[in-house]
Amino acid sequence: MTNQEKIALLEETLEIDEGTLTEDTLLEDVDEYDSMAKLSLIVMMDDEFAVKLTGDMIKGFQTVGDILAVMEKA
Repeated sequence: MTNQEKIALLEETLEIDEGTLTEDTLLEDVDEYDSMAKLSLIVMMDDEFAVKLTGDMIKGFQTVGDILAVMEKA
């Protein structure tokens, strides 16, 4: 899966318009990145990448690139 496909999956998970996110997008600038979005991210990462996200991991995410890096390791 390419980074662009992963970003598209993130956009779908966060229910935001396609083409909104880039690797450099700061998550604090994404209005939709709230507690419900974080729960959706946990479920998506488990389903799609068999990655169990922890609270500390989620707190450490500052950019979309940080999430992509975890996807790469899966």
